[in-house]
Amino acid sequence: MAAPARPSAVAPGTPKPGRPRESRLRALDGLRLVAALMVAAYHYGGRDGEVARAWGASPRQEFPTLSPYFAYGCLGVQIFFVISGFVICMSGWGRPLRSFFASRASRLLPAYWAAIILVTAVFALPMVAFKAVAPSDVLVNLTMLQQPLGVDRVLGVCWTLWAEIRFYALFALCIVLPGANRRRVILFCACWTLAAAIAQGAGQPLLDIVLMPQYAPFFIGGVGLYLVHRDRRDAYAWGIVGVSWLLGQHTAVKDLWHAPTVHAFSYRTTFGIVLVVTLGFVAVAAIALGRLNRVNWRWLTVAGALTYPFYLVHEHLGWVVIKGLHQSLGIPSYGTFPLTVAAMLLLARLLNRYVEEWLTPRLRTVLSRPRP
Repeated sequence: MAAPARPSAVAPGTPKPGRPRESRLRALDGLRLVAALMVAAYHYGGRDGEVARAWGASPRQEFPTLSPYFAYGCLGVQIFFVISGFVICMSGWGRPLRSFFASRASRLLPAYWAAIILVTAVFALPMVAFKAVAPSDVLVNLTMLQQPLGVDRVLGVCWTLWAEIRFYALFALCIVLPGANRRRVILFCACWTLAAAIAQGAGQPLLDIVLMPQYAPFFIGGVGLYLVHRDRRDAYAWGIVGVSWLLGQHTAVKDLWHAPTVHAFSYRTTFGIVLVVTLGFVAVAAIALGRLNRVNWRWLTVAGALTYPFYLVHEHLGWVVIKGLHQSLGIPSYGTFPLTVAAMLLLARLLNRYVEEWLTPRLRTVLSRPRP
């Protein structure tokens, strides 16, 4: 998950040499929260599994009208990846490698560590009837490397962080380390796009792990949109965005579409998947072009700060809240749903206030400190 955006203060459409002075893009913060709420809707009402135990019945029975729409909420992850491409390119432009690493680590780790500890502690309670992860696996989870090691995950959503880490590594090695400039970023996008396509055809697990063909178009599309933000007349940037959208909608359809069947919980149409992916690209493009500069409400800054901790805790702890409100207290499903979201937002605010605001600057200072 990328940090809240701080884009260029120069008007979009004007080429900007070096690293531009930045002011906050609050619309991007708002879009991040929308994407997180989409994922929450999917986890609470758009899929089966553990959440059905929380409701006491299939979410399809609890939300017969809305569950087919909630099923598209999983595409909030693809929108996150587009946003991440935009923000990482922006934050890494003109920044030395040490500073880039310190920024990313201090942004991701404090809330993540707190979420791991909190979910593990809650699931260890005798009255919580959800499976807890073994202590050894919990310790591995603290490294964020549980996914490639095949270790049980404490947080179901952490697979997306593994994709983010790989993107950060590629961007750091290819762009941040040698120094960001337009030509290098364009070459990076072109080479990664071609290499990801080759990896898709080769079917080699190592290439898939490194090049992420199913997610690369979204990260690359976000990088291209940042180039558009720097200069809206940049034909190469628009080409990157266009190719990324074409490939991204294909990978999303390939991964998320299935033929209608009575055995499937939900059915996502091809049109619906393409539409949501397209709207994600269009929304970030509108922000890149300055079309949403009027969306500058201060509360969106808070929304952006809450998005990451909310994303981390909402799924598993949401199950606990849903079970308590719906099965124990008898609150109807359409009341339990918003109350659960509100509870997770409140918890996210507490994590942001008492963990991130305290630990993030200290961790960044330690990691940025030059060695004697």
